[in-house]
Amino acid sequence: MNKVRQPAVAGMFYPADKYSLEKNIHKYLDRVVIAPNQSHGAIKAIIVPHAGYIYSAPIAASAYKRIIPYKDKINRVVMLGPSHRVAFTGLAVPKSDTFHTPLGNIPVDRKAIMQLSDLRQVIVSEQAHLDEHSLEVQLPFLQQILGEFSLIPIVVGDAQADEVAEVITRLWGDEHTLIVISTDLSHYHEYYVAKQRDRATSDAIENLKANLIDYDDACGSNGLKGMLTIAQEKGLKVELVDLRNSGDTAGEKDRVVGYGAYIIH
Repeated sequence: MNKVRQPAVAGMFYPADKYSLEKNIHKYLDRVVIAPNQSHGAIKAIIVPHAGYIYSAPIAASAYKRIIPYKDKINRVVMLGPSHRVAFTGLAVPKSDTFHTPLGNIPVDRKAIMQLSDLRQVIVSEQAHLDEHSLEVQLPFLQQILGEFSLIPIVVGDAQADEVAEVITRLWGDEHTLIVISTDLSHYHEYYVAKQRDRATSDAIENLKANLIDYDDACGSNGLKGMLTIAQEKGLKVELVDLRNSGDTAGEKDRVVGYGAYIIH
C-alpha cells in the first residue's frame, strides 16, 4: 500500500491553495535578477533557508532560479534538513512512498534509500518527517521548476559531518541528481548583530570551513557541514547568491533570523 506523507505546514508557511502557491513562487523567482553574463557551470547542490515564505522565500528563490537552466537534466533530488520537532541520533529516512504538496505528489526513490540500509547512522522514522517543515517548504519550488522528479528526503538529527558526508556520497549520482541542503542561519539576534554573525558564517561556508560552524550559526549545521566536507574533498566551489534576514523581508529588526542562499558547483 502506497504511504503518503501529507503536508504539515501548508496554509501556514506557504499557501495551501495550488493557484496561490504557484503565483507566490513565480513572484519570488521573477524578482531575482541574474546578470546576463553570469555563468557558474553545472550546479551540483544548493543551500537554501526554510522559514515561512514571506520571510525566507525571496532568499531561497535566489538559488532556485539559478537551477532553471539545468531543469531538463535534473530528475532526482537528495534533500537534507534539520529536525525541529523530534530529537534523535543519526539521519532519518521516511517510510512514505510519496510526499504530497498542494502542487501534487512526488515519488520517493525507495531504491536509493535502500542503498543506505547498511549505514549505522541511518534510521527509518516516519515520526521525524511527519511535522518537519525544513524539507517540506522546499518541495513546491522544486515542483514548479523541475516538474517531475524523484525525492530522497532525509531529516538530520544529531550526526557528525563525516556521517552525513558518507550518506551524501552514497547518493551523489551524476548530473541528473541535485542535492538540496536546507538551513537557516542565526536566530533571534538584533538586526545588526545578526548581520555580523551571518557574514562570518557565510565566509566559513564559502571557504569550506565546516569546523567553524555550529548549531548557533546555522540550525541545519549538521547537514551543512557534511555537504561542505564533500565539497572540499571534490574540489567544488561554494558561491553566495543572497544573504539577508527576516528584518530585510517581512519581520521586525529586534529579533531576526538569518537566511543565506548558495550554489555549489
